[in-house]
Amino acid sequence: MTTDSDSERTRVQTYVPAYQKSIWEDHADDLGMTQSEFVRTMVQAGRRGFLSADRSEHEAAGEASSDPNPQGEGIEERVVALLTDSGPLDWDQLVERLVDDVEERLDDALTTLQEENRLRYSGREGGYVVTNE
Repeated sequence: MTTDSDSERTRVQTYVPAYQKSIWEDHADDLGMTQSEFVRTMVQAGRRGFLSADRSEHEAAGEASSDPNPQGEGIEERVVALLTDSGPLDWDQLVERLVDDVEERLDDALTTLQEENRLRYSGREGGYVVTNE
């Protein structure tokens, strides 16, 4: 790793299969992000998922949560993270990034729930429905 002392950023390098990099490039482009922004944002989102899972396990074991927001990171922290990663953003840019994050999380949740056969999309019924399986 090398450090750029002017911006106090550190370079991180990783290797992924070519097809995965291509998918990430397309997704980053769709979101209007650079590859660096995309990877940084996805890593942070993934870390929040792991932290939420850890919290859920502790709570399931009967341990009290000392977190004032036990459902996870609040919007305040998300805004700070966005501004830290991206620099100054205006109102519309912040709204867009927050909505993109929610849309992506919803898409991931719907994919997971469908893979687990807990819900399905029904054109006849006009949307997603819970399965009784």
